Amino acid sequence: MSNITLKGNAVNTIGTLPSVGTTVKDFALVDSGLNVKTLQSFEGKKKVFNIFPSIDTPTCASSARKFNEEASGLGNTVVINVSKDLPFALTRFCAAEGLNNVETLSDFRSSFGDDYEVTITDSPLKGLLSRAVIVTDENNKVVYTEQVSEIADEPNYSAAIEALK
Repeated sequence: MSNITLKGNAVNTIGTLPSVGTTVKDFALVDSGLNVKTLQSFEGKKKVFNIFPSIDTPTCASSARKFNEEASGLGNTVVINVSKDLPFALTRFCAAEGLNNVETLSDFRSSFGDDYEVTITDSPLKGLLSRAVIVTDENNKVVYTEQVSEIADEPNYSAAIEALK
């Protein structure tokens, strides 16, 4: 399990992020049209999984905005925002913010959090996803991970983007 904090208080996740060099597991996440997206939906693309507890918090919103900005300049790359938020909330946020360079997918009815080992097991955020970044190459091999140690902090954007080069 990963030991992280929420405003300095100890929080744990179900496990640890996939290791660099491993292949990520398939998933079944829900898009804004309530369609299921899987790993195959992004076949042949590099992927940045921007994982967070809820789009309706300032840090999560900032990470979605920042990765949206960074994605516009990257070739053959998709940014996949993942949270337990309902697809309706994610759609509302992206429409209000004008985010068009990312995929925003919901884990509200899948096992993504458990499979990628980012489900929070305790604290007031129990059941939500931790703040983490997983970057893969076009063959779904992990090239970078970051389990953000303090949930209220933003991820290391430059390190994630650099891993794609």
